[in-house]
Amino acid sequence: MEKIIIGKILSPHGVKGELKVMPLTDYPDRFYRTPRVWIDGINHLVEMEEIREQMDKFLIKFHGVDDRDEAAKLSNRHLAIDQEQMIELPPGHFYHFQIIGLQVYEPQGTLLGDLVEIIETGSNDVYVVERAGKKDLLIPALKSIVREIDIHDQKRMVVDLPPGLDD
Repeated sequence: MEKIIIGKILSPHGVKGELKVMPLTDYPDRFYRTPRVWIDGINHLVEMEEIREQMDKFLIKFHGVDDRDEAAKLSNRHLAIDQEQMIELPPGHFYHFQIIGLQVYEPQGTLLGDLVEIIETGSNDVYVVERAGKKDLLIPALKSIVREIDIHDQKRMVVDLPPGLDD
């Protein structure tokens, strides 16, 4: 099962094995509720002993990492969780990995292509739809355009394109 990245280890902090971690999640408070995480290259869950915030980052002490040299070996690795540990989103909201790969259709059933990428713009995401033999289609992720998302049964998205968007 695919793991979900929630942070990146930056560098050691101090001499007792603490590490600076940059959160890569919309829910950074999850670090306080997630006692164990996966670290790239380590094939078992690692227990977090202590967690504290520092500015926009976290200082984390992992069980068994007791000095700066051991901590330095973990620099630039990602922290991940199993999908079962994800925070449940409200209805109608999805994680990016859940919708990338969906087939995108118009309401009348015409296949537009596959959603291959999501561009985060700040105001709203933009879905990149790859089309066979045509230029990629950029679709604003707006409720007025995205009519349906089914990540379970049909694994598809239905979009109602405004005039001119598909030109």
